Amino acid sequence: MPVFFAIFALFVLFLFNSLTHKLVVRTEMSQERQPNVFRTINILITILLISSYVEVLFT
Repeated sequence: MPVFFAIFALFVLFLFNSLTHKLVVRTEMSQERQPNVFRTINILITILLISSYVEVLFT
């Protein structure tokens, strides 16, 4: 189960990073703000994935 979840988590992170990149390009965001946007989204998605893994682990 942990291996499957790790592969799923990497897929989700890749998917959200590609969607974030499309958002940054479409909104023509400045170069100074882009790292903050990517960092914020990656941290939030990582928190979501960890909490869902803990929930699956203990149920």
